[in-house]
Amino acid sequence: MASTFMRLLLLLVVTISALISSPAFAVSSHKRRKSTNIINKINHNGPYIGLITVYPPEENAFFANGAFKSHPTHPFVDLAGRRFRVGKVHNKKVIYVRCGVGLVNAAATTQQILDTFDITGIVHFGIAGNANSSMSIGDVTIPKQFVDTGLWDWLKPNGTDPSDFAHLDIGNYNDPKGEGNNLLGRIGYSNEYFYSESGEPNTPQRVAWLNTTHQWLKLAENLEGIKLDNCLNSSFCLSQQPKVVIGLRGSTANAFVDNAAYRDFLFKTFQVTSLDMESSAVLMTSLSNSSPVIVIRGLSDLAGAQEGKNPVHILGPLAATNTAKVVIEFLKILPTKHNGPLIIE
Repeated sequence: MASTFMRLLLLLVVTISALISSPAFAVSSHKRRKSTNIINKINHNGPYIGLITVYPPEENAFFANGAFKSHPTHPFVDLAGRRFRVGKVHNKKVIYVRCGVGLVNAAATTQQILDTFDITGIVHFGIAGNANSSMSIGDVTIPKQFVDTGLWDWLKPNGTDPSDFAHLDIGNYNDPKGEGNNLLGRIGYSNEYFYSESGEPNTPQRVAWLNTTHQWLKLAENLEGIKLDNCLNSSFCLSQQPKVVIGLRGSTANAFVDNAAYRDFLFKTFQVTSLDMESSAVLMTSLSNSSPVIVIRGLSDLAGAQEGKNPVHILGPLAATNTAKVVIEFLKILPTKHNGPLIIE
């Protein structure tokens, strides 16, 4: 028995040694050491504001503005498949990254940038659907708080769960209304489990709404009235002049909303304007790490209230351009101290 165990142990040691000495492992290890050295040099010149957007059209609009100036020596570092770009915007030191679509990507990227770099605050931005009939495509919203409308309890008809703070009764949407039974029952919207540095370890708070940083939101009020673009190109312009609105509410879930009935339900139930797939994850991860955070979202579509096909692929670039403009203006007015952002406690 002992000799069998020793043979297995020897085989394991030989296997591990072969893996460690393999060219692929050596290359990977070398890349990690090189990245660590670059990160140390980058952080030595910090601190930075973290900029997180989602997908290529938003990234293209941000860089097309021309305000971002790359670091001359270390313009970027690649980590876990993402490119973190180092530079300045209006002389503010920033690290920019595109997280990818969805809550998991957003949370993972936010935690990664906060763990890896000397970050003193997060500016998250992108486009979003519009659930508010008083707002228009092209407008930019800087919400005061977000709710995660994707954390569900799928219940029996008339079922309840004490942790739910809202319900969607699917049977209410039968057509004809009120006829027959709908076995899908109802959806209960559940509270998040919020962990934070200021709380007890492994003791989360149950929260429905997450607030952006109040001081940054107050600072953003100075952006109301800035001129935004209303023309997609020389032949297509919006009928109204887009505007910046501060202090509304937003909703996040791992679902792209293109349904008028659900859009109306979200607005009536939660009084939300912007509908996106990342913001609450960036917000909760930032707050868990005691990092200031603000969210800036440009409205690109009506989330299903439009006639015909969703125009997000047509009007999304215009919304992204306006969002980038507001982000850059926010960075411009953000106070600085000691070559880094001044965080107002």
